[in-house]
Amino acid sequence: MGTLDKVTVGLPGETIITVTQDMTVKHFIPTMPAVYATAMMILHMEQAATASIAGLLPEGHASVGMEVNVRHLAATAVGRTVRLVSKVRQVDAKSVLFDVEGWDGDRKIGDGTHRRGVIDLVAFESRFGVT
Repeated sequence: MGTLDKVTVGLPGETIITVTQDMTVKHFIPTMPAVYATAMMILHMEQAATASIAGLLPEGHASVGMEVNVRHLAATAVGRTVRLVSKVRQVDAKSVLFDVEGWDGDRKIGDGTHRRGVIDLVAFESRFGVT
């Protein structure tokens, strides 16, 4: 059985967050506005994708980000609830490609694709000396 045999095209994922001050670009770069940072939006998109397939991977395996191609379309203020969604577009032998979107209510704030590779945790950690 392959590591991605249980992952199917169309599989959805979702993460819902409330934008906090520490998620703003101002938190990282004080001269910038206090709006939802692009890097945080991408992280939350990755979390949606990760969670959607985590329970379908064999024991001892995890997914890691490999590629991100995302547009940040609109600013989002602190206190707003954002819904980040993913949907499996393609499954290869060692990776999964997702369509990802971010929504502030009914307003799309971001979209793109994200690819995650599947690794054997023990082999990966021994290769990089991570414990």
